[in-house]
Amino acid sequence: MKKFTKVAVAAILLAPLAACGTQEAEQAAEETGEAVEATGEAVDAAAEEAVDAAEGAADAAGDAAAKAGEEMKDAAGDAAAAAGNAAEKAGDAAKAAGDAAKEATK
Repeated sequence: MKKFTKVAVAAILLAPLAACGTQEAEQAAEETGEAVEATGEAVDAAAEEAVDAAEGAADAAGDAAAKAGEEMKDAAGDAAAAAGNAAEKAGDAAKAAGDAAKEATK
């Protein structure tokens, strides 16, 4: 019969415990990898949402600028029409004044 030293017996008895520790370490590493992957996916999703929000804001700003431009164009057209009407009335008044002057000199 072979005799085992105390160190050999301890190694034989502790080997299953070491294997359990290795399995736990592998499981922890796997869980850490999954957590890192989930974090990466969350970061990607947040970045995508930020890009979508920025695009939406840019679209809204563009729409607002276009609408403001249309309103300014309409207002400028209205002002030009009003100026034209005022000029026409001034012309009529000048003509009336000229006619009155002609009558006064007769």
